[in-house]
Amino acid sequence: ALCAVRGWDRDRLYPHHVSGYNSPSPDDIVFEKTFVPEQCVRAVKVGDYVRYHYNGMFPDGKKFDSSYDRSSTYNVYVGKKQLIEGMDRALVGMCVNERRLVKIPPQLAYGKEGYGDVIPSDAILHFDVLLLDVWNPDDGVQMKTYYTPENCSRKVEVSDYVRYHYNGTLLDGTLFDSSHTRMRTYDTYVGIGWLIAGMDQGLLGMCVGEKRIITMPPSLGYGSNGDGSDIPQQASLVFDVVLLDLHNPKDGVSIINQDIPQHCHRKSVAGDFIRYHYNGSLLDGTFFDSSYSRNRTYDTYVGKGYVIGGMDEGLIGVCIGEKRRIIIPPHLGYGEEGTGTKIPGSAVLVFDIHIIDFHNPSDTVVITTNYKPEVCETLAKKGDFVKYHYNASLMDGSFIDSTYNYGKTYNIVLGANQVVPGMEEGLKEMCVGERRHLVIPPHLGYGERGVDGEVPASAVLIFDIEMIEMEAGLPDGYMFIWNEDVSADLFTEMDADKDLQVLASEFSDYILRQVNEGKGRLAPGFDAYRIIENMFSNQDRNGDGKITEDEFKLKADETTHDEL
Repeated sequence: ALCAVRGWDRDRLYPHHVSGYNSPSPDDIVFEKTFVPEQCVRAVKVGDYVRYHYNGMFPDGKKFDSSYDRSSTYNVYVGKKQLIEGMDRALVGMCVNERRLVKIPPQLAYGKEGYGDVIPSDAILHFDVLLLDVWNPDDGVQMKTYYTPENCSRKVEVSDYVRYHYNGTLLDGTLFDSSHTRMRTYDTYVGIGWLIAGMDQGLLGMCVGEKRIITMPPSLGYGSNGDGSDIPQQASLVFDVVLLDLHNPKDGVSIINQDIPQHCHRKSVAGDFIRYHYNGSLLDGTFFDSSYSRNRTYDTYVGKGYVIGGMDEGLIGVCIGEKRRIIIPPHLGYGEEGTGTKIPGSAVLVFDIHIIDFHNPSDTVVITTNYKPEVCETLAKKGDFVKYHYNASLMDGSFIDSTYNYGKTYNIVLGANQVVPGMEEGLKEMCVGERRHLVIPPHLGYGERGVDGEVPASAVLIFDIEMIEMEAGLPDGYMFIWNEDVSADLFTEMDADKDLQVLASEFSDYILRQVNEGKGRLAPGFDAYRIIENMFSNQDRNGDGKITEDEFKLKADETTHDEL
């Protein structure tokens, strides 16, 4: 083979001779290192295969050959007589990217015979050599990890599916490919022949987040043919890899319990409606979504296919207040397609969740009596007017409201739809002084809408209540009752001016007088004047603003609850 150099400077040369003499000999090769790389991981030895560029010229500077002119490196084994002897010696000890100026005497080149019309007899040859690659047939894959994550719960094994970024270079640092420039990871199975053999081996044992340099000889790369474009024949390959994701098609959902409440009265089951906060990230920690950023929980049924399969599974068996990490393989997440934006195809998903509350559409109010007086005989019933204090919160302890803050009780008529159904249920059969703890599901509370700014949608409510006062109500359906026997001449008693008609003012004055004298009762908790107004309207059959004796008698024959 012909090899060439240029820029020869005799004054800068120093001897290199295999025999180790201390002074140059006419029989020795002489070389100068014109460039030495900062790092030399490996130097050429006899038996290595090398790829190098060269310019070859005579002492007068005339060029006789150049690999650059052919746009192809010279590839050859060293020390196996595939080169002129001088070049075989000159390449030994060279590092990749090292450059040498070599002077080879005739007896170590083409001697007296020369080489056709190109190299004359007894010609001294000068070569400017740049080493680009070196490997040995005995080489295997070399792996060097330069970053290891603190936690590594799992390492790549054969048949795993991985997502990784890489920069691919030749041994001299020439970039031939990069996933970073495409802004997309390389996604593949490992160890089953989907990759070149060197990469199949080099990825094994990696942790997510690990960064590794994988160097492979051509026999484990693209071999004697290269890839036909960017990777030359017989080229060593260097891949700088960062592993971003790892799973196996056989993987299921992984659950890591991070914080379980001390008290867990119930765990979620399929069919429950659950409210939870979450942070969602990829396996390498890349954030993609959070309910916290929207300041609103994610609310859904579980076990019914309303969410991705892995989340449906991961939300079963949780306690209210529990925090857990759910790791979901892509086949139980967003699959090979991903979401097209934030979640790549075939991505493992990591959800850190906090369970705020859950309930089931079949749930009823859970009532726990915390204190009951020794004497507890009169129990609240429908129609009673009750006064009570409460502290209201959500299941996670978030404060909603408290009557204690206002210094007054909350007053309602039981059964009059003045509070949510769950509170109605919780107040029934209480006695004065009793204290209860109520858990009210949303369908018996404020439902799917909640209360804007106060109660979230579909929220379970917690009330700690204390009955302070109670006034017995009237029988069901009555707004006024007599405590004594009814007068036989009601109409005459009402007709104060004796004009044979009762005006609204006469009617009202009469009823209020009966109440004040204890002869009759109005339904407690309602506006007395509104009740009396309704009573008068019902007696005034023709709606002319007065009641006649005939109207009074006719009405008395009907079965009503709020009439006289």
